[in-house]
Amino acid sequence: MNVSKEAEQKISEVQLVEQNIQNLLIQKQNFQVQFTEIDNALTELDKSDDEVYKIVSGLMIKTNKREVIELRIKNIEKQESKLKEKISGLQKEIMEGIKSDDRK
Repeated sequence: MNVSKEAEQKISEVQLVEQNIQNLLIQKQNFQVQFTEIDNALTELDKSDDEVYKIVSGLMIKTNKREVIELRIKNIEKQESKLKEKISGLQKEIMEGIKSDDRK
């Protein structure tokens, strides 16, 4: 089967987007691990009634790290969804290109 240069480029682009999705999934997994650790720590802190602080440039600031991790996970999920949509569109274009090449 003869594939046009345009189809080859789109196939390469699909492969690149799939690699990006894999990278996002790794990042998401890392954040989910951090989230679980934070959730466990918060459970322990709830038992003690103590406040949580972080040190930034020599200043101690009250913080809620769980919200930061949740936000990062949601952002990664949005990126993942957009990349999957892009792959789907590219695959559709590739198939249409191959079908039109076969008709010639």
